Amino acid sequence: MMTNFFDQFMCPTLLGIPMFIGIIFLPWIMFPTPTKQWLNNRLSTLQTWLMLNFTKQLFLPLNQMGQKWALALSSLMLLLMTLNLLGLLPYTFTPTTQLSMNMALAIPLWLSTVLIGMRNQPTSSLAHLLPEGTPTLLILPLIIIETISLFIRPLALGVRLTANLTAGHLLMQLISTASIILLPIMPTIAMLTSITLLLLTFLEIAVAMIQAYVFVLLLTLYLQENT
Repeated sequence: MMTNFFDQFMCPTLLGIPMFIGIIFLPWIMFPTPTKQWLNNRLSTLQTWLMLNFTKQLFLPLNQMGQKWALALSSLMLLLMTLNLLGLLPYTFTPTTQLSMNMALAIPLWLSTVLIGMRNQPTSSLAHLLPEGTPTLLILPLIIIETISLFIRPLALGVRLTANLTAGHLLMQLISTASIILLPIMPTIAMLTSITLLLLTFLEIAVAMIQAYVFVLLLTLYLQENT
């Protein structure tokens, strides 16, 4: 049993070398590479069907310039979803519980959408900072508020993903520890907590997929405002 509940969020090391990079890129080998044949196997067909439907649903509201991001953001969602789900397995490490990694993904992507808007449509991008018809006395406060909200977006992206996954892992750890401790003392209560843990596991599977989808969805919304 771990002496500290937060030990599960520590990056594993081998001979003093962090294994963070290997943990991030190892899940890619789980996905089959589509062949050039007309008929693939069932797994490749299902994978292709899911990715096509996801891309179609997410990028349909975007114009042609925004749809160029489809490959990058679809790959990002697949990576986040895989890391989130694999992190629910025992004796594994979840890289997406690290705020540094999530911010390293959120800040460059958000900044790219802002720079694209400033380059292609600067007037429309700057117009978001001051809604039309604003009274004169509210112009300066609204510009300050909208600017702060603009720079908070990448922080919200990274913190949302980190907080949801960290809270879920901690709650599962607490309930599982309670079940083990209560088993020799109160078996009935231990069974109830075990059932609660099982239901929470299903909830965390849903959260792992939803948070990856929300991360990419918000990026597409930011992209839609700037293209």
